[in-house]
Amino acid sequence: MKLLAVIPHYNHVHTVGKVAQAMQAFGIDCLIVDDGSDDAAITALQQLSLAGTEVIYRAQNGGKGAAVKDGIRYAALHGYTHVLQVDADAQHCLADTQKLVAAAVAQPQAVVCGRPVYGADTPKARLYGRKVTNFWLAVNTLSLDIKDGMCGFRIYPLAPTIDVIDREYIGNYMDFDAELLVLLHWRGCAFVWIDTPVTYASDGISHFRAWQDNILISRMHARLFIKMLWHAPSLLWRRRQRKVHD
Repeated sequence: MKLLAVIPHYNHVHTVGKVAQAMQAFGIDCLIVDDGSDDAAITALQQLSLAGTEVIYRAQNGGKGAAVKDGIRYAALHGYTHVLQVDADAQHCLADTQKLVAAAVAQPQAVVCGRPVYGADTPKARLYGRKVTNFWLAVNTLSLDIKDGMCGFRIYPLAPTIDVIDREYIGNYMDFDAELLVLLHWRGCAFVWIDTPVTYASDGISHFRAWQDNILISRMHARLFIKMLWHAPSLLWRRRQRKVHD
């Protein structure tokens, strides 16, 4: 397995270096994909680049999903087999990177995802939104295989992932994470879930746009539901076969 950590970044000047250094401490190649940050963030990224971290720059802000897509395409061009997606805001328990990597080594064809364990600092709106999204993920996969669709701490097997990105429409903003998992599920990818705590700092920066991103996520669920009706026979057959083998 040849693994690349892809960090989508937009103005997380105080935390992105910590995330990159944590990945490198685990011996993982690291790529920061900057999504049109301001001058102060660019200066910080240039310092990380001089210290040996690979950084690529998008000319203008296009969304987290657009940045991750660029990182996945970079990985494909440079001979990687897997991509570790990790957010730049340092909300994830970076020590659990080892658990995700070990699971990916054990099951290299699976999508390995962090399953967030929330603390008292989690905004109630986030928890509610998560529950709504996870309900629709169950509907759109006709299963409970996707335990959480929004956690940006996961490892993708590159071959099916780049194929999905090249062939399917996937949103470029906060709708990206959930939509990609559903499309990979429809292609028969297995999923492995690793419980991992998520923290929300009181002074943390969130780029979630309450109005625009909720509309995009709602449209994403509707789009997937329509497509799911086409996939339903194969999804039901797969579930039946799984019960037989179990």
